[in-house]
Amino acid sequence: MNLKKIGQFLKYLRKEKGITQEQFAEILGVSGRTVSRWETGVNMPDLDVLIQIADYYEVEIREILDGERKGEKMNKEMEDTVLKVADYSNHEKQRLAKRMSILLFCGLIAFTVYLVMEFVGAADVKGVQEEAASAALGFAYGIMITGVLYTSGCLMKFKAFKKRLLKRG
Repeated sequence: MNLKKIGQFLKYLRKEKGITQEQFAEILGVSGRTVSRWETGVNMPDLDVLIQIADYYEVEIREILDGERKGEKMNKEMEDTVLKVADYSNHEKQRLAKRMSILLFCGLIAFTVYLVMEFVGAADVKGVQEEAASAALGFAYGIMITGVLYTSGCLMKFKAFKKRLLKRG
């Protein structure tokens, strides 16, 4: 898949419609910068957005992915499969986002517990209070690190690396 070629094709299609990047971005509900990144080949649209783009420009998804117009039409069965994959992808993203939200909320609660204990002076008392405050702070910090790793994509890279290692062993 040639991202530069795809980007040039997306730019060609947009100009063919006679609209600006900002106008197209507004139609799709994304930023003009996002459209610019697609057209320069820096990024690719998500699958659900790709379907919207294909519908708007009245081209096949395969044509966008190939970066050029094709003569034959994609058969209905293939189109249905692509739509199902897009729905599945969206469902998975929503599921992961919900899990991450719950995890971050728990981290926020733990940090709030730590702050309250620190404010009332319980975190400085040796023994159970100090241990509880340290545990709450450690949990909140761990959740924060997990959130950063998740949103940066490092967790997915680590998971893929782990799979490769396990297959070798």
